[in-house]
Amino acid sequence: MVRPASGALSEKELGSAQATPLGYKPLYTRLYTDSVPDKMITWVGASFEDLQDFPPEARRTAGYELRRVQRGLMPTDWKPMPSIGPGVNEIRVHTHVEHRVMYVAKFEEAVYVLHAFEKRSRQTRDADLILARERLKQLEALRREEGRRK
Repeated sequence: MVRPASGALSEKELGSAQATPLGYKPLYTRLYTDSVPDKMITWVGASFEDLQDFPPEARRTAGYELRRVQRGLMPTDWKPMPSIGPGVNEIRVHTHVEHRVMYVAKFEEAVYVLHAFEKRSRQTRDADLILARERLKQLEALRREEGRRK
């Protein structure tokens, strides 16, 4: 088989990759052809309205980062927030003013956006941390209740 100079496989080669007798596809085929379904984004409390209040550039960046999370990737600039709860991360959006989006993506069914806010000082305000914790508790209570109904 002759490969292009770049070492990449042509579309014909990718499309013709056969499964082995054990049912495994070659790694390069799985990496580029198997799709992972996107997780749904669920907005907790007024997080959607809070994000809509961001300036256009910050909103666009936050949307791009949330799209990455939906696809199972990590945001380009993030920080874990264990003080809020296990699995909570913060997307950091840098414009002329700092913006933050706190979310949980550890659940199989969705990415839950807990809080979106503008950050004016080096340290996150207690009010924002408390609100994110409260929304996480609401989310966990709702998931427990839905689990009982099933």
